[in-house]
Amino acid sequence: MANINVIRVSSKGQIVIPRDMRDGLKEGDRLVVIKNKDQIILKKADDFDKNLEEDLEFARRTEEAYKRIEAGEGIVVDSENLEEEMMKW
Repeated sequence: MANINVIRVSSKGQIVIPRDMRDGLKEGDRLVVIKNKDQIILKKADDFDKNLEEDLEFARRTEEAYKRIEAGEGIVVDSENLEEEMMKW
């Protein structure tokens, strides 16, 4: 399942990748930044070509879901049915 966090951009355009999302990253790793409309995707440069289309689709669907939540169209799901509801996407 996806791990989602909300972060802030500093006045200098900097971000901090949350600790729980840094698995597999080490100091000096190179990241590719992809901007697609309102989406920004970070990907390790070593893995850039792997699953690019899947990453863009995930970002698109996440953005759509976030907009629905902001519009009050979200639903409440208990933890036992979360995966089942997500598969409906």
